[in-house]
Amino acid sequence: MPTLFDKAWSPYVAGVLIGLLQIPAFLLIETALGASSSYVTVGDAIANLIDPSLSRIDYVAKHLAANAKNLWQVALVTGIAIGAFMSMKLSGARRQTISPIWSRVLGSSSPSLRYGVAFFAGFLMLFGARIADGCTSGHGLSGMAQLSVGSTLAVAAMFAGGIITASLLLRRI
Repeated sequence: MPTLFDKAWSPYVAGVLIGLLQIPAFLLIETALGASSSYVTVGDAIANLIDPSLSRIDYVAKHLAANAKNLWQVALVTGIAIGAFMSMKLSGARRQTISPIWSRVLGSSSPSLRYGVAFFAGFLMLFGARIADGCTSGHGLSGMAQLSVGSTLAVAAMFAGGIITASLLLRRI
C-alpha cells in the first residue's frame, strides 16, 4: 500500500481507489464522479454576480443551483488541487522545468509562452468536455463504470485524439 511520502503511487492502486470513490458518490448523492461541470458551476456563479439575469438561461440555472451534485463536483476538483499540492510537498517532489521536447515543439522555453499554451489547451479541453456533456473523468470513470455506450465511444475518441495529436506534435521534432 502506498504511503503519503511516496514520490509516486502505483497507477493500479490509485485507479482502484478512484474507482471505489464511485460507491459513496452514488450512494450518498446519487451522482457520478466528474470534474468539468464544477468549472461551469463556479464560472456561472461568478458571472451571475456580474449579471443576475443569466440565471434565466436554462443551462446556467442548472449549474447555479446549490444542489449536492454541483457542490460535490466543486469540492472534488478543489480536493484534487489541494491533494496534488500536499502530495508534492509531502513526497519532496520538485516541479520540473519545461522538457526539451516541448521547447522544440513550442520553439521557445519561455514560461509565459508555456503558460499561454497550457491555458489555451485547457480552455479547448474544457470547451470540448462541455460539448461532449462530460469530461475524461466523467466519461472514463463514471460512464464506463455504468457501461454507458456513449461514454465508451467518448473515451475511444479521446484516446484517438490524444494519439493523433501526440503523433503530429512529435513528428514536428
